[in-house]
Amino acid sequence: MSQGTLFISPSPRCQAAVAIVNHYNLDIEVVNIKSTVCKDFQEKFTLHQVPAFLGPKGLRLTENAAILSYLIDLLPEKDQKLLFGFTPMEKIQVLRWYSIGNSNLFSSIAGNFLMLSGIYQYNKKQVDSNMQTIELYAKFFEERLVDYTYLATENISVGDVQCFSAWAFAFSSICGSEFRKNHPYLVRWFNTVLASPIVSETYADYKLIDEPIKYNPPKKEKKESNKQQQQQKKKDEEPKKESTESNDAAPQKKPKHPLELLGKSTFVLDEWKRKYSNEDTRPVALPWFWEHYNPEEYSLWKVEYKYNDELTLTFMSNNLIGGFFNRLTGSTKYMFGSMVVYGENNNNGIIGAFMVRGQDNVPAFDVAPDWESYSYTKLDPTNEDDKEFVNNMWAWDKPVVVNGENKEIVDGKVLK
Repeated sequence: MSQGTLFISPSPRCQAAVAIVNHYNLDIEVVNIKSTVCKDFQEKFTLHQVPAFLGPKGLRLTENAAILSYLIDLLPEKDQKLLFGFTPMEKIQVLRWYSIGNSNLFSSIAGNFLMLSGIYQYNKKQVDSNMQTIELYAKFFEERLVDYTYLATENISVGDVQCFSAWAFAFSSICGSEFRKNHPYLVRWFNTVLASPIVSETYADYKLIDEPIKYNPPKKEKKESNKQQQQQKKKDEEPKKESTESNDAAPQKKPKHPLELLGKSTFVLDEWKRKYSNEDTRPVALPWFWEHYNPEEYSLWKVEYKYNDELTLTFMSNNLIGGFFNRLTGSTKYMFGSMVVYGENNNNGIIGAFMVRGQDNVPAFDVAPDWESYSYTKLDPTNEDDKEFVNNMWAWDKPVVVNGENKEIVDGKVLK
């Protein structure tokens, strides 16, 4: 009988558990949720967070530390002690190093990878800060490894395995040969663990990088050369042959934005934005909004980020909202909205409510290149549940309900 199912993604956070399963030939099915449709995972794990473990008698485990502890507990006693320590003090040190590899070090590496790759909005200040943190951890590891082969004990422990997965992520993406050259003891330890049977199978195709990835800002549309502009201008100014009139009427200018064709509305958007900014939201601003809102001129939308399972730190999720709002600048004359981050680090989501000119969301949102990373659900202002959702998203004073569970709002931004 199978000992269970381990649900993973390509995330480096999952690799330590995979290494234990592979090396000790545990009778556990490993399922990558990114390449396999997993009804069990979707139905039985509310957080939709990996790694996750489904064991005998309905056992459900989340969190890397809990899953690793369970897997190692399936091993013979000797292997358990090798991985977790023989003495109480060794166990404390193993736990300490495991925690180091699974917290700020990993978050800083992941943060820079996501921003330098363009997955998250690039923030140079944050990238530099993360790199300082990574350098500080490298120095901390060096201090230990000057005199010791491994981190916690005289053998490879689960602390080494977890920390290895973090540095393997860094050395294959954001920390190149120059970084490794400056940290020889860290690299010696890394190569020792990489060559060990416990991780060698899982990292069989692993490759170091020489040059770290670099941020490439989005390319701006090239302007026409002066010559092309002059030729086009000359062509536009050529007189048209008319039989009855000597002077042509000036061509009508095209609207700058598709929503400009709808003309002015009776609902004054700027007045609402001032009311929202200057008055108490629940007692004053929201009643004013519902009194003046015209559903024939504006529509309301629930907007949700599609990839919440890939979000890590809450401040990074909030930066993602900021980047999205920056790219919506071309439509701010025609819309208003708010998005919030709910939950906690490594278990959070993004959701919000928007009002846009007209009855279609696309003309307002497609000015942002990443608009399709979000889902859009039209709301009915006569429906009390939809109305309350808008109130909550704009007031930020009540939790977000996700699958029947309350999630506190931890951050957010307003587009106005």
